[in-house]
Amino acid sequence: MALADQTLYCRDCNQEFVFTVGEQEFYASRGLTNSPSRCPSCRAARKGQGGGYGGGRSSGGGGGGGGGYRDREPRQMYTVTCSSCGQEAQVPFQPRGDKPVYCSNCYQAQGSGRSSDRRSRW
Repeated sequence: MALADQTLYCRDCNQEFVFTVGEQEFYASRGLTNSPSRCPSCRAARKGQGGGYGGGRSSGGGGGGGGGYRDREPRQMYTVTCSSCGQEAQVPFQPRGDKPVYCSNCYQAQGSGRSSDRRSRW
């Protein structure tokens, strides 16, 4: 399939911008399959303000952003007792107490009983 320049509209400012063949090739070389949803000016502004989280990564999933995950603080872990096997485990969230919390092994075992029509987030 031959690539051609695409005219797109920015989701932030509604300005028309061109997604060039060169940019499309660059995106493809990075494994990115979606076209950008923001014009270069809005992408630069968003990158400059950090994009809301993740050291400048775009929440739109369209590449962009420097730093990424390596600039993050280490994630706080919480010690819990597994609701299934009783073993002590570390989890990356603070349990609320109204739902069971599992160690990694029991959580994976629980996953096999989930409904098959749910799609993976990843």
